[in-house]
Amino acid sequence: MTLSLASIAVLGRRDLKIPAYDRNRVSIGIVHFGPGAFHRVHQACYVDDILHSDPRWGICEVSLHSTGVRDALVPQDGLYTIAILDEQSSFRVIGSVKEVLVAPESPSTVLERMASPATRIVTATITEKGYCLDKNGGLDVSHPDIAHDLQNPATPRTFVGFLARALRMRHDLGHEPFNVISCDNLADNGHRLRRAVLDFVRASDPTLTAWIEEQVPFPCTMVDSITPATDDALRLRVKEALGVEDLWPVRRELFCQWVIENKLRGPQPDWAAVGVTVTDDVAGFERAKLRLLNGAHSTLAYAGSLAGYDTVSSAIADEALATFVRRMMIEDIRPGLAPPEGLDLDGYIAAVLRRFRNPTIRHLLAQIAWDGSQKLPFRTLPVIAENLAAGRSIARLCVPLAAWFHFIRRQVRHDRQIVDPLAAELAERAQRCNGDSANDVSTFLGLEKVFSTELAGNATFRARLELAYAHLADVEGPPTLGAALAKITARAGQEIHP
Repeated sequence: MTLSLASIAVLGRRDLKIPAYDRNRVSIGIVHFGPGAFHRVHQACYVDDILHSDPRWGICEVSLHSTGVRDALVPQDGLYTIAILDEQSSFRVIGSVKEVLVAPESPSTVLERMASPATRIVTATITEKGYCLDKNGGLDVSHPDIAHDLQNPATPRTFVGFLARALRMRHDLGHEPFNVISCDNLADNGHRLRRAVLDFVRASDPTLTAWIEEQVPFPCTMVDSITPATDDALRLRVKEALGVEDLWPVRRELFCQWVIENKLRGPQPDWAAVGVTVTDDVAGFERAKLRLLNGAHSTLAYAGSLAGYDTVSSAIADEALATFVRRMMIEDIRPGLAPPEGLDLDGYIAAVLRRFRNPTIRHLLAQIAWDGSQKLPFRTLPVIAENLAAGRSIARLCVPLAAWFHFIRRQVRHDRQIVDPLAAELAERAQRCNGDSANDVSTFLGLEKVFSTELAGNATFRARLELAYAHLADVEGPPTLGAALAKITARAGQEIHP
């Protein structure tokens, strides 16, 4: 027996969280593009909570390419299971998905759903690639699918094309516009999407431009929850827990966060009642996540890899490394953050460290270490520049950079792949290193695409970075890592107390 409305009564006799609302009363008020795992553990879960008190917000899922989610969920009446992975894991059946469409099969049906006056929200998790942006952040009008949509507006292929056509339909029908909420993990995602849609409309339907500029909200958002991929082991575990088969369950950690800019118009769900933060300062939440969570992640990835750890949970179990990261977050990063209303930085730091320790989430350090040239300039370098200007310590903040340099050198030495857009240049510079800290640090600081001339030429920065690089050179395991971290902090006039 598979998961479905018919089998929900069986599940009701088990210790499981299932929809307690009448799904027959649920109408569609949200159209979502990109029904992947993250959306189904995140936005769809929040909406499931809302439906217990407000049935207007069922979701129509739209896939721009694959039929996989449709083929799995339609036989299950849109139901699926989330496994919440924590010290005490739990299972939950989600009922917020009312319809699943595959856009290439029925673009007119998708457009009709978007144009319906009942649809007040359109959301998306399509990754940065799905926005079809050029290198300057505008719409790439040379993209084949965008070119198609400009010539064939009634049968769009892209999310931007669907938005432009649906907004034209709503305008002509006299309907109020919907709210367009990007839920992709991109800084300024709402601004980026708004610019792409306006670029498209100016090129195809310029008379609609003013209406979109004045009437259509594109709030920025921040989303967060680790979502490991579904595998057969998860399917078996869910089947054993539920007593029925789920064709496509999903899983995430207990922590889940959604922040939406306060720009929404018209009827809306009671977001705050289900834990969504609606704020005028999404950027403040993004900055805290980028520097505290992502910055700590990079530190664990590079320093932990040098010591031989392979996952976040194994690295944070090293008491010396855990203490180092915690003090870096509290003493070096936190002072430069102005928390927005509703964000308790101390509580957030504690939550981040707790997430790192979750043994049920196998978050690979090697994966976090990818694309260091793209991540570190946003996660760590601004904090270093601000601390230098404010006269605060940068000793600990230099560790993820120095460890990144060693990580790249070891990848080259062992003939392992460097996953980074600057892979060739990184490999070439690693081959020019000779183990002398001044030479090696200078070689890497020559990466103008990563390090500004001003920062690379700062004497204090170079001295602290060379110190960290020298102490990390001999790290081969946990004891040597702990000793290196202690020396780095001690030389800066501070001590680590594991």
